[in-house]
Amino acid sequence: MSLSTLESPIEFLKGVGPQRGELLRQELEIATFEDLLCHYPYRYFDRSQITKIGAINASMEYVQIAGLLVNLTEEGAGFKKRLIATLYDDTGRIELLWFQGAQWMKKTLKENERYIVFGKLSVFNGYYNIAHPEVELWNADTSIAGRQPVYSSTSKLIAKGITNRSFAKLTQALFEKVKQGDVPEILPPDILQQYGLCSRFAAMRWIHFPDTDEHEQLARRRLKWEELFVSQLLIARLRLQHTAQRGWKFEKVGDHFNDFFKLHLPFALTGAQKRVLKEIRQDTGIGKQMNRLLQGDVGSGKTIVAVMAMLLALDNGFQACIMAPTEILAQQHYFSISKLLEDMGIKVRLLTGAVKAKPRREILAELADGSAAIAVGTHALIEDSVQFKNLGLAVIDEQHRFGVGQRARLWKKNEMPPHVLVMTATPIPRTLAMTLYGDLEVSVIDELPPGRKEIKTVHRKDALRAGVMEFMRKQVDEGRQAYIVYPLIEESEKMDYESLMAGYEQVKIWFNENKYRIAMVHGRQEAGERERNMQRFVSGEADVLVATTVIEVGVNVPNASVMLIESAERFGLSQMHQLRGRVGRGADQSYCILLTGNKISDESTKRIQIMVSTTDGFKIAEQDLAMRGPGDMYGTRQSGEMKFKLADIVTDSAILEETRNAALALLSADPKLSQPQHQGIKYMLQKQGKQSHWGKIS
Repeated sequence: MSLSTLESPIEFLKGVGPQRGELLRQELEIATFEDLLCHYPYRYFDRSQITKIGAINASMEYVQIAGLLVNLTEEGAGFKKRLIATLYDDTGRIELLWFQGAQWMKKTLKENERYIVFGKLSVFNGYYNIAHPEVELWNADTSIAGRQPVYSSTSKLIAKGITNRSFAKLTQALFEKVKQGDVPEILPPDILQQYGLCSRFAAMRWIHFPDTDEHEQLARRRLKWEELFVSQLLIARLRLQHTAQRGWKFEKVGDHFNDFFKLHLPFALTGAQKRVLKEIRQDTGIGKQMNRLLQGDVGSGKTIVAVMAMLLALDNGFQACIMAPTEILAQQHYFSISKLLEDMGIKVRLLTGAVKAKPRREILAELADGSAAIAVGTHALIEDSVQFKNLGLAVIDEQHRFGVGQRARLWKKNEMPPHVLVMTATPIPRTLAMTLYGDLEVSVIDELPPGRKEIKTVHRKDALRAGVMEFMRKQVDEGRQAYIVYPLIEESEKMDYESLMAGYEQVKIWFNENKYRIAMVHGRQEAGERERNMQRFVSGEADVLVATTVIEVGVNVPNASVMLIESAERFGLSQMHQLRGRVGRGADQSYCILLTGNKISDESTKRIQIMVSTTDGFKIAEQDLAMRGPGDMYGTRQSGEMKFKLADIVTDSAILEETRNAALALLSADPKLSQPQHQGIKYMLQKQGKQSHWGKIS
């Protein structure tokens, strides 16, 4: 079988045909023989074991039973129709259910016949049942298979008779065609030997039908290694492209930088901030384009570093811009940067979607003629109408909220791409950074500015709400301000909005409006109203801000000392950590109160305990990654950047390290992958590049 045969349409495989082929395409994106080969099982079941019905217990997930099938009846009508049967053996009975494909199963099954039944166990009203089981007539000639793979599927496929057993049979039929030489080996012999990897053909065979546990482990290691190796090669090649990309040379440190450092710096830089600035100066001074990721926990002082990097650009005759994901965050940056530079005569302009036509035209003209030195904005900055005279540095804040294509458009704002500084207040665990941002140089601000006190975090249940409110009122009476944040999740937006409004009315009872000033901010408000209410709180005109998570990033109110997170059990770790970072920005002791229902799940309890135990963003990010996985944390699986079938960057971090080292060594020896033994890898990279959104990450 040649490579072209592996690419044969799936309907050409014996047992598939046009109708099943179309279903496999629609449901699981299995379009070719190779796609079926790469539809790996996620577990195995010993089909040689038959359990007596009377021996079934709650610890069992899947069971295989045998007995007499009786009482085959249909219940309900229309989409509620279902087929029910009872299976007897000499120890008991169990119900079998089909909610989909009931008509087809009714024609297939025969009453008073003996069947072998395999499926997932459920409990309803205290009795065990099996929904959509696999069934097979049992007679003297029936051979009971041993270790059988279990594949992920969909209810639609099962309803149409494509069961787990069907997948196993189709894969067996495929291996009757596939021989040793038919599955191309993409890894060179030296890598196979160095890392103790089995051949690709053996891995494919053993992942579906392992003879032993050792074969399964060897297959999984080989296939995980291949997945991670290809991703690390893609990242390493991007890094090579970056390092080869010519960039503007910032040759001097001039008056803008020096005057700000000597006369206008509001506080002494930490050692970490100085280290990062030195790295940026080195990057921008060698004639290569800088692509640097700046990580810093909430309140660590990333903005000052970004401002000083922009002043470095100005000293060398260039403009700079900073792009933020939301209007509120862009406005915060604009106000803070304008305030820092107000005595230096540097023109800073704000460009967002909310800027009206006339001032917009003025801003565009100033950016084009160079009279505006720094632009702060949202994605409005990447619109084609925005032209800079000489853009030398682009700062991108909270970059994981921007698509790859959006970020890449900043590259085209000058004849040579600007230097890029990517900032995030979301700490990124090392394994995830290696996979997502391995093409970028990484700087970390791991010190908080002097004088900052650690935020005290406590968990309180709803039964103690009165004491929580009393504590907050006391803080406000002492001259502080407080946040009260409610969840707002899209799937239940209407319900959450009603909850927010009800909460607002409750807050007004605790904080009498004759004495206290309350502002409210949420996503349904008009942008102008939302901004006015936010500014009331920022300026100190409001004592309490009732809000949804629109204030998660970018709001800087040093006088705010309490963050109350309502229904904290509904928030993720990263989100709670970001919200907590809105307080603790001044010299006063600050508090974060996690208010939950009186009964919460074990998983929610674990998240709350982590939040109470540490304020270290990197520790929290590691725990978050372990609990949720990278796709849920950063949307990476949805963005096409990390579609692994088997590999998991949390549990497979050792393999990730191996593949990163191997990728760097390979590209160092053969940057263009021109050697004969690297052609298989080159093919896989081209294929992966077409399937995902890999491109200019910055």
